[in-house]
Amino acid sequence: MPITILMPSLSPTMTEGSLAKWLKKEGENVSPGDIIAEIETDKATMEIEAIDEGKLGKILVPEGSDEIPVNSPIAIIIEEGEDEETLENFKTPEISMKTTNVNTGVEHEEKSKEVVNAGLAEDESYLANGEGETNLPVVDEGRVFVSPLARRLAEKQSLDLSLIRGTGPNGRIIKSDIEAFSNRNLSFKSNVDEDSYDYVPADNMRKTIAKRLTESKRDVPHFYLKADCLIDELITVRDQLNARSNNEAYKISINDMMIKACAVALMEVPNANVSWDGDGIKLYKTVDISIAVALDNGLITPVIRDANEKGLRMISEETKLLINKARNGQLTPEEYNGGSFTISNLGMFGVKEFNAVINPPQGGIVAIGAAEKRPVVKNNVLDVATVITCTMSLDHRAIDGAVGAQFLETLKSLIENPMGMLL
Repeated sequence: MPITILMPSLSPTMTEGSLAKWLKKEGENVSPGDIIAEIETDKATMEIEAIDEGKLGKILVPEGSDEIPVNSPIAIIIEEGEDEETLENFKTPEISMKTTNVNTGVEHEEKSKEVVNAGLAEDESYLANGEGETNLPVVDEGRVFVSPLARRLAEKQSLDLSLIRGTGPNGRIIKSDIEAFSNRNLSFKSNVDEDSYDYVPADNMRKTIAKRLTESKRDVPHFYLKADCLIDELITVRDQLNARSNNEAYKISINDMMIKACAVALMEVPNANVSWDGDGIKLYKTVDISIAVALDNGLITPVIRDANEKGLRMISEETKLLINKARNGQLTPEEYNGGSFTISNLGMFGVKEFNAVINPPQGGIVAIGAAEKRPVVKNNVLDVATVITCTMSLDHRAIDGAVGAQFLETLKSLIENPMGMLL
């Protein structure tokens, strides 16, 4: 019996992905462990391995297709002894599709009767146009059928679906209909010459960043705490440690020491190492620090696991390795999922201070500014010191103001007296 290959879920937050490339062609034999395709998520490019033996009988989703829902059929393998004729009467499992009644706004779940028949004509193939279209009939005049992706796009733009003409099977509204309608409206509203700008379509990473940060600022009650930290002693300790490195076997940075200080502070103030879970608070037993890494097309946050238990040299080596893998698109889901707290450092760009957006579902993030010489008062005497500004963004649902203040006070103390983080 033919075997259906589904779009895999490569992380807990993944809902859709792009099929970047097929590495096997229709008719080619496949064995367990063979790499058959490359999938792009919002974080990285991953490979799909075959787990069954047979022949790639039918590719249902062409390479280059975007926004393919997780668990959607993407190809069919036929087993030994079967041939292409086996596909003619084979149907993949039913897929639940949602439609919206434009008069009531109520969603309806429909079961596609024949999601895919591998021998059917092109207009009935699953994921035509790369967005999960199926040949659903219009059952009454009051209901408009719309693909899940098109419905989401319409909701984001507050578009009235009853005004949009569907060009999908049996008049179903699909992604291209939403885009065409939006572009027509923009052409009436905008007087900007199209030659005056370049339009860059958002990739999966940028779309996910936009979605998650919008949700964070909308749903998470941020509050902010700020402290100026003197780091001359921290710089001295760093330089002493690096001077002990034979042939520069390691090179510890200020950021490495900030990761360690944050991890130790979270252990000393465990009520800050938490996240809100809808009905309660998760108190994490480990300290896993996410580090914000800027990429050409967005941002990703690989995780230093058990950072409080690791020395500065190990933190430095892991950080360099993860940053390098992130910039080359080689991170695995295990390396960027999770984390209980985030550090974002823009000091290298000369940014004095900034308010970072919390990375859900985490409870907080610390934004680190540039190290600069500033006038300070020490023992009632005006002096000059190297100072950085640390700004905490905290989720008030999980962390109270007093807890946040206690954590920032502890972090400041560790930064200004770095021997404490080495104990």
